[in-house]
Amino acid sequence: MNTSAAAPAPDDRRAVTGKRRIAFAAYADEDRMPGLLVLLRSLALADPAVCEDFLLLHPGLPDSAFDAARRLHPRLVPRTVESRLDVFRATGYDTVVALAPGMVVLGSLQPLLALRTGVAAVPRPGPDGVRPVRDGGLLVIQHQDVTEAVRDALAAGEDAVDRALDEAGVLEPLGSRYDVPAGPLHDDTPVPGSTVVLRFAEYAAPGTPAREARARYELDDEEFRAAYCALPGPKHPELLLHCALPFPEGGRAPVDLVRQVAEVHRQQGRYDEAVALLTAAVADRPDLPRCHETLGISLMALSRHEEAETHLLLATVSPDFAARAYGQLARLAWLRGRTADAHAYAREGIDADPTDGNCHAWYARTRPAAARATGTPGEQLAHVALFADGKENAGDKVLPEAVRRCFGPDTGPARWHERHVHRLVDEPALEELNSRRGIVVGGGGLFLPDTAPNSNSGWQWNIPDDVLARITAPLAVFAVGYNVFDGQRYRRERFAASLTALVGKSAFFGLRNQGSVERVRELLPEELRDRVRYQPCPTTVARHLDPRPDDLPGGPDGGPDGGPDRDDTVLINCAYDRAGLRFGHDYGHFLAETAAAVRAIGERAEVRYAAHMPADEKFVHDLRREHGTALPVEPLYLFSNDRIRELYRRTRLVIGMRGHAGMIPFGCGTPVISLVSHPKLAYFLADIDRPDWGLSVHDRSLGARLAERAAAVLDDHRAAVADVHGRQEHLWSVTRANLAELRDVFGLPDPFAGRPGPHVPALHVPGPRAAEPARGLHLPDTRTK
Repeated sequence: MNTSAAAPAPDDRRAVTGKRRIAFAAYADEDRMPGLLVLLRSLALADPAVCEDFLLLHPGLPDSAFDAARRLHPRLVPRTVESRLDVFRATGYDTVVALAPGMVVLGSLQPLLALRTGVAAVPRPGPDGVRPVRDGGLLVIQHQDVTEAVRDALAAGEDAVDRALDEAGVLEPLGSRYDVPAGPLHDDTPVPGSTVVLRFAEYAAPGTPAREARARYELDDEEFRAAYCALPGPKHPELLLHCALPFPEGGRAPVDLVRQVAEVHRQQGRYDEAVALLTAAVADRPDLPRCHETLGISLMALSRHEEAETHLLLATVSPDFAARAYGQLARLAWLRGRTADAHAYAREGIDADPTDGNCHAWYARTRPAAARATGTPGEQLAHVALFADGKENAGDKVLPEAVRRCFGPDTGPARWHERHVHRLVDEPALEELNSRRGIVVGGGGLFLPDTAPNSNSGWQWNIPDDVLARITAPLAVFAVGYNVFDGQRYRRERFAASLTALVGKSAFFGLRNQGSVERVRELLPEELRDRVRYQPCPTTVARHLDPRPDDLPGGPDGGPDGGPDRDDTVLINCAYDRAGLRFGHDYGHFLAETAAAVRAIGERAEVRYAAHMPADEKFVHDLRREHGTALPVEPLYLFSNDRIRELYRRTRLVIGMRGHAGMIPFGCGTPVISLVSHPKLAYFLADIDRPDWGLSVHDRSLGARLAERAAAVLDDHRAAVADVHGRQEHLWSVTRANLAELRDVFGLPDPFAGRPGPHVPALHVPGPRAAEPARGLHLPDTRTK
């Protein structure tokens, strides 16, 4: 039995992102339980990278009847039902792959998880037509397509359900390889090599190839665990932990398996468990560079820096891992304030592998800078933020400047003391911060556990609680976001403790959307919850922070909407960090639907791609390779802040997946449509009362809806821009009220007093739409096919 500590529960925000909930299912009574165990083993061994919930439908068996199945699958969900037909009833899942205890899985079922419509089955016509339910074959059920007529037929039996499915027109054909009956494979007939699922009746003759295929999965628990752990290639993290742990007592597990398990612990934020496993594995073994590398990274996440440096140095002895290890050493030295050492480590990494991009980035970042004039500490504000450089995220380059503009037009070193949020706040750093007139932390999605993880806070600001307690300068947390992904796992205890201390210390604590406000309040003691307030991201009010001549009352008329002359372009942006959490099994669907939308929109305007990071360009490559559509690329990560804003000001529409691919153009007065793959996009749209400006990347009709909404914006662009301007007014009024309070905290004058605001065209601005949730984002598609 697996006795390892329970993994942190995933952060579930599917109601916000629209991500599908998927499960396998099978019906088993007591007699069929042995067959179910064979099915579960085959499912894991044939498709080791897949682990969805497994609905075990049963007629009311005792809980102990499932013990053997639980030893094989970490996500078993027993559910009492009246019959196997109850798989068609509401299960709480969007997609259910219905299997049977008489089946064995011989190949990957991942293509089935990507299906989006109808009830899919292998068509096997008989004298009474296609009867997939009566035949007991595999089914892929999309529950939103199961009609009331089908559910009404469940009480009448299998034939009635088959007729109802046929009459509803929801049956979708599957290739025969997904349901191959073993009965016809008698004597020495081999199992076809393309077979994915082999289905047995009650009896199969021994000694036949079909029976031998099944016998491969008739293993005891230890044999199954060993077989799974020995498989090559990627494995699902939950299945790997379930099969590998606990390691045998008295024996030594294979080193590579220990490293794989430790890597899963590390990715799930369980750094202490990763360190415990690897410390034992590498004892007196300097010849295990990959293990030392993982151990060093895990120790760094626990803020055990000296030990981390030792193990990372041991990893550099291997030419295969030297450059990666030197890159980590450069990061470690930099976050501890040892910039010269970081520069030297990066140089050694480049010597080890001249093509290593990470070492080149660290070498450039830590290059000695020319001396520049700075202001008087007592007149400066300290700014703690994520300061992007090089080819890093364009949004993270624009954001810090936008924050500073809230406090005045001077955004340079005379007025601001810069402190990167990831660098350790030690005693000298604390002294620097306390010597300033105040400290501004933000903005951005800093409440994220796995970007620069540390045990000092559990989020991106690397500050121990005892150091935070000794801050004496006024402290303001400004427009920070709770940035945890839908489905992401992290340990909340350290983060919640640091958060509590931070809120207690802050003179102002403002988060960039109401969703973040609610999520953070959930983690705080009741007496501190009211101190958390709403402060919109300053990029969303850029027109007010830095009005341009064609935005001012009485300024040049510019384009037909009263703003700047606009190019006849539409910009699109996608994001690929943590792609599995963003897309689930729906990336192929997203790409195909977006390709169709790009072609439709391209008939009205030139579609160009706005890459915030080099990795964002994957969309362009995939779109050309899979669908033959090429897009010109605007590499925003190479642009200045002014050029980024100007690009977004002059396009007609931005379709963006990154948070700041929506907020920056919105702040510049440009209409936006959000591709929702992260809760923060839906949170922002809710704040401006425009949920219909967002479409889930999982939306079944994404292409048609995206093209339709883009056409509506382009056809009445003047009204769309006016709507954006109108939505900004509330965000600006909230920001001005908060800044009035912060002026008293920091002793600053009002930088906006007497300055004219941007021009808002005299147009009717559409009113609130809170009563019209975005189709496909919060509600299922109820349209008939």
